[in-house]
Amino acid sequence: MASEHMRVPFGTLTITEEARTLIAQALDTGRLTSGQYVRELETRFAALTGVKEAVAVSSGADADALALAVLYDFGARRGDEVVVPALSFVATGNAVFQAGFTPVFADIARATLNIDPDLIEAAITERTRAIMPVHLMGKPADMDRILPIARSHGIRVIEDAAEAHGALYKGKPAGSLADMGAFSLYAAHIISSIEGGMISTDNPDYATVARSLRAHGRACACPTCRLSTEQRYCPNRFEDGEDIRFRFDRVGFSCKMNELEAAIGLGNATCYAEIVEKRHANLMRGIEGIRRFAPYLATIEEEAHERLGPHALPIVIQEEASFTRAELTEYLEQHGVETRTLFASMPTQCRAYAHLGFREGQFPNAEYIGRHGLHVGVHQDLGFGEMDYVIEVLRSFLERYQS
Repeated sequence: MASEHMRVPFGTLTITEEARTLIAQALDTGRLTSGQYVRELETRFAALTGVKEAVAVSSGADADALALAVLYDFGARRGDEVVVPALSFVATGNAVFQAGFTPVFADIARATLNIDPDLIEAAITERTRAIMPVHLMGKPADMDRILPIARSHGIRVIEDAAEAHGALYKGKPAGSLADMGAFSLYAAHIISSIEGGMISTDNPDYATVARSLRAHGRACACPTCRLSTEQRYCPNRFEDGEDIRFRFDRVGFSCKMNELEAAIGLGNATCYAEIVEKRHANLMRGIEGIRRFAPYLATIEEEAHERLGPHALPIVIQEEASFTRAELTEYLEQHGVETRTLFASMPTQCRAYAHLGFREGQFPNAEYIGRHGLHVGVHQDLGFGEMDYVIEVLRSFLERYQS
């Protein structure tokens, strides 16, 4: 096999010269907690996502949890229910618990990896307060069907767009399609702050509550805190003689983003379009290659109404295959291709959720992906040479195991 020693790592992190300059400036000022760089990143992220407001937090899981916790200010009660897909990175389900709600799971459609809209109605009860579809692997969920279901029941929709940077649905960016969106800014993602997350919304009231929640539920929740700027004085600090910095209006979290993380994110935001285009080209190259391996391997497809967010290249082993995921991943890793599993059925394949009492077989499509799915990188430090190498390694493997 050519390029025997080629390495194809799963993820990368772009640290631009702009980011290095901003980090140095932040260190010089000594103001490293959430401040002007965080606010600037929020402003840029909102513009890129096509929304009015963005609220920076410390992780994608926190973005999910805080977006859900916002609902307490709008009629939700602890213990109410949120409908989520059975298949996702476990942070989706964990965030529902962390926000104080109860997850109700619906199976996915195998072809899309996303929640099956046909199964949502059956999951809704009088206690349901939200649906949280996940745009898994950057493929937009079927929002044209999900949104009307939610509206007919008077419940909110929060997009888990953790992996959907750059995804479009009928021309609109993921994260702008519903009441709120929740993104991850983890190291391997397109806009990264190393660790971090972002809540997107067009509703300024949601954004105000989210800013309060990220800071312990404080009463003060201005978009930019004057105490974090050179002014160092806030005329709104005292209300009826009370310092509102120490008035807590809701049960909150402690999950602010800091200035050094925001500096990394600002650098990524500057070259966002370039990164998206490079990764999207790599993803489509990989999808084209996977098509050659039917009926043994399959992946997602980009449909006419959408643009896939180029997070990673999913690969699903089909029933016709005579090999296991362990055999395939071991072969890929031995040949320099780093892999990740394609997550699991949270209610039936994650031990942490065993207390919920679900049994294998209740979410067959999610469970199938949980046993037979994996994904590999398409990031901006790769090119067509690396993507073609991945396809060549897969071809070599299939010749060995399917011969």
